[in-house]
Amino acid sequence: MRYSEMFLPTVRETPSDAEIASHKLMIRAGMIRKLATGVYSVLPLGYRVVKKVEAIIREEMDRAGAQEVYLPAVQPAELWQESGRWKMYGKELLRFKDRHNREYCIGPTHEEVITDLVRNEIKTYRQLPRNLYQIQTKFRDEIRPRFGVMRCREFDMKDAYSFDIDSEGADISYQKMYDAYSRIFSRMGLKFRAVEADTGNIGGSFSHEFMVIADTGEDALIFCTKCNYAANLEKAEVAKPEKKAVNPSAFLALETVHTPNVRTIEEVSKFLKVKPGEIVKTLIFQADSKPVAVLIRGDEEVNEAKLRSFLGCDILELATDDVVLAVTGSPKGFAGAIGVKADIYADDSLMNMVNVVMGGNKEDYHVRNVNNGRDFQVKAFADLRVILKTDPCPRCGSRLRFAKGIEVGHVFKLGDKYSKAMRATYLDKNGKEQYMVMGCYGIGVGRTVAAIIEQNNDDKGIVWPMSVSPFQVVVVPVNVNEKTLAEAAENLYGALRKKGIEVLLDERDERAGVKFNDADLIGIPLRITLGPKKLAEGEAEVLVRKTGKTKSLKLEKIPATISGMVKRGLRKHP
Repeated sequence: MRYSEMFLPTVRETPSDAEIASHKLMIRAGMIRKLATGVYSVLPLGYRVVKKVEAIIREEMDRAGAQEVYLPAVQPAELWQESGRWKMYGKELLRFKDRHNREYCIGPTHEEVITDLVRNEIKTYRQLPRNLYQIQTKFRDEIRPRFGVMRCREFDMKDAYSFDIDSEGADISYQKMYDAYSRIFSRMGLKFRAVEADTGNIGGSFSHEFMVIADTGEDALIFCTKCNYAANLEKAEVAKPEKKAVNPSAFLALETVHTPNVRTIEEVSKFLKVKPGEIVKTLIFQADSKPVAVLIRGDEEVNEAKLRSFLGCDILELATDDVVLAVTGSPKGFAGAIGVKADIYADDSLMNMVNVVMGGNKEDYHVRNVNNGRDFQVKAFADLRVILKTDPCPRCGSRLRFAKGIEVGHVFKLGDKYSKAMRATYLDKNGKEQYMVMGCYGIGVGRTVAAIIEQNNDDKGIVWPMSVSPFQVVVVPVNVNEKTLAEAAENLYGALRKKGIEVLLDERDERAGVKFNDADLIGIPLRITLGPKKLAEGEAEVLVRKTGKTKSLKLEKIPATISGMVKRGLRKHP
């Protein structure tokens, strides 16, 4: 490709609305342009990278036995109503009506569509297992799109769906996708971790997120410094304390204390001269509209993802003021477990606590020396809190490390959530109807491109890994008006192309510094510079973008040498 013929509008200034490196550099390098909030046009340079990423994804998905399909972006409401997600999904689901007043949505994901397709075509166990995937445009009406293509509203996603006869088969399909994802992100040169994750509104029993380690990541992840345990903050387990016998003779008499205008943990701690860890917060939630009371230590926070999973509910939210009043008899800020009109669940950290402080279920009052079993009854203890940096690894007890990451892929064990709701069944060996067991597996294509940039950039611009670079080599004659330089550049350009190398020839009539800056900005791995002094010696200079190292090569040796460098760069992440 000739630079002068390419639609490549690079810019020098950093965009004012760009916050992270990938957003800034994708705009400056002429990869994307904003059309509307959270909606971007992808320009030729950017699209070349997208196609490289997609090619790696397709190769590994095909290698894992998945088959490519292409499903409609427009989905009828009836399918989402069958699965129960039409109301549950919320405002992120872009809904509309056609001219016949029928309801539709623009698909944010395709569980319903693929389940409908498979239930109509697969009838017997002999047709299973199956794994179908697509790379297709999605739309999610994010409340706060930001960070360029990292969190946008319209985006391309690879989504795959497996169908098996039983859980054992589903585990095999899941592992195949897990391994395929590991190969995909390794081939792209990414530093990543697969972490245990919450299943969210997709549903299912188990999932892993593939997280690219980056300081600009929105997600927190935790991993052990010794064993292989890793999880995101929502899913990270807390080691369960050893249960100790509690002697009721240690219970002190209840003491109700007037605490005017004292609501927060800090205020209660200061007023009653107790540590925050000796106070128990009583939080009222609504789980699928049913009120529940959750107890947590004053110096800890409830992990709502864990709580939702433990309760097995679809919708979990903090109770409104009127519900809190109905359940506890008091306004927010003074709720306690004594006499509460709801099931009570407590975090494991409270198992061995006695004589705690909690709200008195009366405005401006708290109670000392409250004890489980005497003053209230916990229905169940569970791991319900957010993990802390001081917590040990739940697997081996070693030190945990906290980091930031960018989620680029997610694999789920769905089980029969959708097959039951939508009656996706097959006949087993005995002719008995069974529900298919499903899995789903997603990769955000644009997010992956942005994540690669987040891990591969410097103060000059992008530093692409060879496997996904829009071009492998850029040839830069320093002065195209010098006939010998221009001819040498053309000859080298042709020779490299004959070797199958992807080359960009910068034959613009621009100063050498402008060309060098653009080459650094767009991040092509290898640059060949042709200048009059070196050319007089029959040589050109080769620069490796990542290291900044240069070496001079004879012109006749450059095609073979560059071909070898490109091949080694591609083999680096097989």
